[in-house]
Amino acid sequence: MKPIDIISRRLAFRILLLGWLGASMVSGQASQQQTAPATLTVSGDIPSRLTLKAEDLAKMPRETVSVADQDGTKVEYEGVPLREILKRAGAPMEKELRGKALASYILAKAHDGYQVVFTLAEVAPEFANEPILVADKRDGKPLFGYQGPFRLVCPNDKAGARSVRMLETLEIVQLQK
Repeated sequence: MKPIDIISRRLAFRILLLGWLGASMVSGQASQQQTAPATLTVSGDIPSRLTLKAEDLAKMPRETVSVADQDGTKVEYEGVPLREILKRAGAPMEKELRGKALASYILAKAHDGYQVVFTLAEVAPEFANEPILVADKRDGKPLFGYQGPFRLVCPNDKAGARSVRMLETLEIVQLQK
């Protein structure tokens, strides 16, 4: 056998092996994503950590907001108001949202590492009263693939950069204690 044939066969074998390993990793990740239950965790400077599943959100008060998609078409998102989730987690709201508590913020974290910040006052009815949703449906259907399973939707933002897709964690941080 010629040395070039041996090199070609070894190279072909390595390419085949790498392709097989890559496919195995992707299918393993896909099966992990399918078997892992979708959860949203609320943690930080609150009395106790809160973990919500899709079925928990389905039982909470729900709202629908309409936003313009990138192509200008209207899209309807349905979900739970962020303020409702924060209230259930024990974050300072209503009469408690005064003084030092106003120096608190929410760090929203996505599965892919993306992060954005909101103040507690932004979502409080007595302050800015922004209708920010933790959405689980788009146009009446569950969020698909890279959209969900949960997404923050900020309909009054002029740019969609704070509408965090693949939302996994809400961390409450109180700067002054």
